Amino acid sequence: MLHSNSQQELGSGLPAFGQATRRVSARMPDTLNELKRLCGQKATPSQYKLASFIESNIPHYDLSSISSSDSAIVGQLQDEWYQVLSGGPGVLILQNFLADQALLDRTNSVFDTIIEREAASAKGDHFATSGANSRIWNSFQKHAEQDPESFVLYYANPWLAKVSEAWLGPAYQLTAQVNVVRPGGKPQEAHRDYHLGFQSNAACAQFPRSMHIASQFLTLQGAVAHSDMPLVSGPTRVLPFSQLLPEGYMSWRDPEIRALFNENWVSAPMKAGDAVFFNPALLHAAGENTTTDVHRIGNLLQISSAFGRPMEHVNNVKIIRACWDRLRALAANEESDQTKACVSALAGGYPFPSNLDKQQPGENGMAPPSEADVLWEGLQKGWDTNQVVTAVEQLKADSMY
Repeated sequence: MLHSNSQQELGSGLPAFGQATRRVSARMPDTLNELKRLCGQKATPSQYKLASFIESNIPHYDLSSISSSDSAIVGQLQDEWYQVLSGGPGVLILQNFLADQALLDRTNSVFDTIIEREAASAKGDHFATSGANSRIWNSFQKHAEQDPESFVLYYANPWLAKVSEAWLGPAYQLTAQVNVVRPGGKPQEAHRDYHLGFQSNAACAQFPRSMHIASQFLTLQGAVAHSDMPLVSGPTRVLPFSQLLPEGYMSWRDPEIRALFNENWVSAPMKAGDAVFFNPALLHAAGENTTTDVHRIGNLLQISSAFGRPMEHVNNVKIIRACWDRLRALAANEESDQTKACVSALAGGYPFPSNLDKQQPGENGMAPPSEADVLWEGLQKGWDTNQVVTAVEQLKADSMY
C-alpha cells in the first residue's frame, strides 16, 4: 500500500544534492519505502488550477477551447505543465491535442503503408515481447518521405511546440516511433526511459548522481493516440510521482520495485487525437490489450533538449527536400505559430557543434546560424527546394573540420 502525503510536505519534489554521495547505488537502504512515500501523494485541483480534471493522479487539459496563440494563457499552462512534470505527478494528458480526425485517418493510412512495406523484417521492442507489436522506427522521417503534405500538417501543431518548450525550452529535437499493439498484445515491463533508462545497471553506475538527475530533464516522452484507447486496450500504465526517486535509474529492475509498480499503476483512457506526455524518469509501461478487436495505435514522440542526443538519427536534409514546398504553402496561408511549430520539427534549432573558423557568430548573437535560421531565411526570400537544400547542406559542411 502507498501512504498518502501532501505534495507540500515534500517541497518541490526535486531531489536535493546536499551532502549526497557521488555514486548512486543499485539499492539504497530505504529505496522501497521512499518510493512508497513519494507515490503516496495526491494531485489536487488546488495545485493544478488549469487542469480540466484530475483522474488517477493524472491532470487532464482539454485544449479544445484554448487558443494556442493566446500567449497569456499558454504561458500559464506551460508553467503548470512544468510543475506537473518536474515535482508533480510526472504525467499529463492533453485532450484534443490533434483535433483533425481527417488528418489522423490520413496519417494512419501512411503508417499502414509503411508497416506493410516493412513487414518482412521483425521490429523489436525494448521492453515487450518481440512480435507482439507492429512498430515503425523513425516514423518521423518515414512519414515525411511517404506523404510530405500530411507530415507538414501533423507537425505544424502549435500545441506540440508549446508542451515541448514547457519542458525543454526552444531548439528541441524531435523523433517519433509508431507502435501498434494488436488484440492480445502483452504489457511491457515497468521501466524508465532514455537516456539512462536504456543503460544497464553497470553502465548507469558509472554516471555520477548529477547525471541521474539531469537525464530526465533532457527528454520529454509523449504519445499521440491514433485510435481510441479504452482501458481494456491497455493505454500506458504509469506510477505518478515515481520520477522523484533519485536512484530510480538504478532500481527500476529490482523485483520489489516492479512489484510495487504492478500493484499500484494507474492508467487513463484516451480518445483518438489525445496525447500523453511524461517525464522519462516516470515508471511506466505499455498496457495489455485484452480486447479482441481494438488495434491500439500510438505515435510515440521522443523530444530531446537542444543539449542532449536524440535516440534516433534523423536526416533533416531529406525531410526538408520532401516537405519544403508544403512548408512554403503553410507559411503563406496559415498562422505563424503553425509555421514555427513545423520549422522547429523539421530543422535543428541549435547551431552547435560548429566549426567557428568557418561559421562566424551572427549579427544578433554569439552563435552562428542554425538549420532553423536557414529555413526562416528561405521562407522570407522565397527560395525553392534546391536553394534551401543547398544552403542547409553548406551549413552542415561548414560545421565540420
